[in-house]
Amino acid sequence: MLSLDIFGFQALWSPYFFIFIMAIIAAYFTLTVKIRHRFSGSERLKVKQGFWFVFSIVLLYTIKGSPIDLLGHLLFYVHMIQMAILVLIIPPLFIIGIPVWVWKSVLGIKGIGAVFKFFTKPLIAIVLFNGLFSFYHVPLIFDRVMQNGFLHAGYSILLFFVALFMWWPIIHQQPEEEKLSGLKKVGYVFANGMLLTPACALIIFSSVPLYATYSDPHFWGQMMRVCVGTANFDSLNLSGPEVFSSMSLLEDQQLGGVIMKIIQEIIYGCVLGHVFFEWYRNDQAESEQEMEHLMNPAPVE
Repeated sequence: MLSLDIFGFQALWSPYFFIFIMAIIAAYFTLTVKIRHRFSGSERLKVKQGFWFVFSIVLLYTIKGSPIDLLGHLLFYVHMIQMAILVLIIPPLFIIGIPVWVWKSVLGIKGIGAVFKFFTKPLIAIVLFNGLFSFYHVPLIFDRVMQNGFLHAGYSILLFFVALFMWWPIIHQQPEEEKLSGLKKVGYVFANGMLLTPACALIIFSSVPLYATYSDPHFWGQMMRVCVGTANFDSLNLSGPEVFSSMSLLEDQQLGGVIMKIIQEIIYGCVLGHVFFEWYRNDQAESEQEMEHLMNPAPVE
């Protein structure tokens, strides 16, 4: 099997994207630390907020700028790991990492707040996210998107934003916005898991390779030219992704579907566990307050 080193440093590490990532981190700390006093209601940045934001951005570079991104163009299961991290792990960390006062300032901008409020309505958010995610994995759409660098980048950005909308009703920290109750959160997360299942099942139980991007040398070559550059790719005389893996195309595809489903189940399971115990603690606290009220009634004047 060949090594990824044959594609060169720029294709492996995306230096321009790295500079962009560093600029985002610098802008974040400039806003939340250096010039935060210019915003009314601003608060001191918490260490955990800074950590989770930086971690989410570093994770974004890891899946979209490191050799993992190139490997995702060679192996479908790696691509599915990328997608799972992009829509299921990074968005909630990104939301938590941004201070409440920053969200309030951004959502207070005329137009942005109204649009954000509309798309984060639970029913709209859940249908939009799962619909666009499933639509992306329709073979005809997937192959078309992967053949065009602008379409691929644009659809990835779109999926990231609709994932933000999907996660917002569960974990937002805006006190003036109504939060889902414990039971509704459970139903919301469960429904998300159910709606994501058909796309995973299509991939897992298919008896033939679905995506020409990985199975057809012509389509794969076009995708790789977009990824690493035409001159660079043509000089290597590669026949297909099989030279980088011992797995068959069908095994690679099925493994991708399984990995996506497993990651989704783990993440949603953790969220459900957190929601359940939070619900239980709140219920216990309310019961204790009622009991205390009964034991110590207010004096009658």
